[in-house]
Amino acid sequence: MAQKPEEDDKVRLDKWLWAARFYKTRALAKAAIESGKVHCRGERCKPGKEPRLGDEFVLRTGFDERTVVVKALSVVRRGAPEAQALYEETAQSVARREQAAALRKAGALGVSTDGRPSKKQRRQLHQLHDSAG
Repeated sequence: MAQKPEEDDKVRLDKWLWAARFYKTRALAKAAIESGKVHCRGERCKPGKEPRLGDEFVLRTGFDERTVVVKALSVVRRGAPEAQALYEETAQSVARREQAAALRKAGALGVSTDGRPSKKQRRQLHQLHDSAG
């Protein structure tokens, strides 16, 4: 009797990340892993790595960095509630993401300008660059 795919112990990391809905396609998951945005125990991973229950992964997507612990394995992509049962995000990770989101919303991370510099401001910038170099 054959095992169901979701009960399979041999799952590729890129397939698990896709099934857990961190990435829209397996190709995007594989590209993120290869570009060093997925770490396990402080080291970069390979797409063929087999995640095990209890493994802790650090995922960077956009501005966010999540630390998740593997709770279940699946090779099938299902609905969001079922996908969220595959992992658990650590409390520190949730707090960091919420704090970063609040800072972004407040505009603390971006530089706000009034648009293009005036002719006078541009001359001052050029003078500053010339004197520094």
